[in-house]
Amino acid sequence: MAFSHGFSPHPKISYAGAAPTGAASEAEYLEISLTQTRDAEQVRSALDEALPPGLDVLEVVVAGSGSLADRLEASEWLIALPGVDPDQAAGAVEAFLAREEILVERMTKRGLRSFDCRDAVLRLAVADEPAPVATCAILQVVLRHGTPAVRPDDVLAGVLEVAALPVTGPALLTRLAQGPLIAATGTVDDPLARDRDATQATATGQADDHQTHTAEGDAAAPSEP
Repeated sequence: MAFSHGFSPHPKISYAGAAPTGAASEAEYLEISLTQTRDAEQVRSALDEALPPGLDVLEVVVAGSGSLADRLEASEWLIALPGVDPDQAAGAVEAFLAREEILVERMTKRGLRSFDCRDAVLRLAVADEPAPVATCAILQVVLRHGTPAVRPDDVLAGVLEVAALPVTGPALLTRLAQGPLIAATGTVDDPLARDRDATQATATGQADDHQTHTAEGDAAAPSEP
């Protein structure tokens, strides 16, 4: 791994779009600078072997130009609500989506802050997922990344603001994906697709034909990473 220069060198590693404390995730990304060119699969294997069980490195790709953080435009989450009947949750979701603005509060380093959690929600529905307990509703939400960053617990606070739900235990938050936003469908694309395609094109001598989707409101597609 490469290190910065100066009096106090630091490893050149950056985390993009890290999940909130206490949340599970199946889609975390980081960038690492190396001092030499290495085989991506060997790097993945070495990292995976060094990490404790439960922290799994699924894939390593050679980075192209551009910032990985800029590609992480949206996230998809599951919010499990123990004690909540799915039909009750469906009514609360409908009430949430009917609002144009829902203000919630969160304690930050600068004190209590109030902000709108509704605008960042691109899609919200009761998911058809196996429940971890007998009575449990699972919400599926796609969030646009922005400032202030709206988290899944903020969305849950907004849902509880517009509807009373008998949540009997802590909500279980799991991030399923994060990446470029497909505005037409409100879904999340693979942020590593262009890097993967570029590596394959270099190996085979073929041109990269992957099309990165634009976020809603963008005038043009982002530049190739």
